Amino acid sequence: MDKYIDKATLFILCAVFYAQYRLDLYIIVPIICVVILSAFMSYVDGDRLRGLAALVYFAACIPRPVFVFFLPVICYDLFYTKYQLGLVLILGPAAIAFRTLPPMTAVTIVLIVGLSYLMRRRTDALEKTQSGYIALRDSTKEFSLRLENKNKELMEKQDYEIRLATLNERNRIARDIHDSVGHTLSNAILQTGALLATCRDDALRERLGVLRDTLTSGMDSVRVSVHDLYDESVDLTAELGRLADGFDFCPITLDFDMDSNPDKKVKYTLLTVVKEALSNVIRHSDASEVSVTLREHPALYQLIVRDNGAPKAPGGDGIGLKNIAQRVESVGGHVNIGYDGGFTVFVSIPKTR
Repeated sequence: MDKYIDKATLFILCAVFYAQYRLDLYIIVPIICVVILSAFMSYVDGDRLRGLAALVYFAACIPRPVFVFFLPVICYDLFYTKYQLGLVLILGPAAIAFRTLPPMTAVTIVLIVGLSYLMRRRTDALEKTQSGYIALRDSTKEFSLRLENKNKELMEKQDYEIRLATLNERNRIARDIHDSVGHTLSNAILQTGALLATCRDDALRERLGVLRDTLTSGMDSVRVSVHDLYDESVDLTAELGRLADGFDFCPITLDFDMDSNPDKKVKYTLLTVVKEALSNVIRHSDASEVSVTLREHPALYQLIVRDNGAPKAPGGDGIGLKNIAQRVESVGGHVNIGYDGGFTVFVSIPKTR
């Protein structure tokens, strides 16, 4: 845009100076010619075409010296090209100008040519500065986005590690309770039962019965608490990773994209479906590749287990497939099992509100 402003400024300056020198019927001819050639030089990208257009204009200055008045406009596009040496040709029209025009007019034209050189140099320097600024801004923005993504990945990894550590700690607590408190309560219940078997005092037997019932109730409460702790400590990502690591029938890819922690029933259902599907691949397929995809959507969880093999033998629904359907339906989900260039198990389970 700055180049066009410079050229418009030079054109107006040259036109005003030209109008003071000559006012007749053919005054418009040099103006039209310089507008056409200047527009052509601004439109084309090749330096060769620009140099050719400038050469044509320089040649026109020899028989028609009035064309010399608009030399600054033509020279503006010729500056800073590989044909800068072609500016030597301007000496010919300049000599004609000094010979046919008043000396002051010729000197003024030369000064305007020098002004066009300075304007072009200033505009080029400004464009380089702007280009450098834009490149720096883009690189800074790109770096900022990359840094933001890295920070996000680190935060997600940190949250996952904290959650995994919490689940492992819950699992350890559940094992400790089961091994220590559960073992102690079991011994107490057995000893109480032994006392009941040997005691002949009815009043004491009644009290021992109450004690046994209390210990049994405490044992049931501990068992339920331990199971709840263990169920909550199941990490779906880690369990699927273990299943994938233990599957050596063929290469397997795991695509896991979930942010929330599903209900324990949903966890066990998804794990059961993956286990049964991988077991069916081993027993009933000649696949060379298996993919397991688990994604979370706003309203549901989606599981897709797909292989690229053909069934070894045709048949109806087996027990394993019925088990998959029953487990999925028990949590309100839907399952679609089919074959299309490979065996596919598609499961969708709605989120509980």
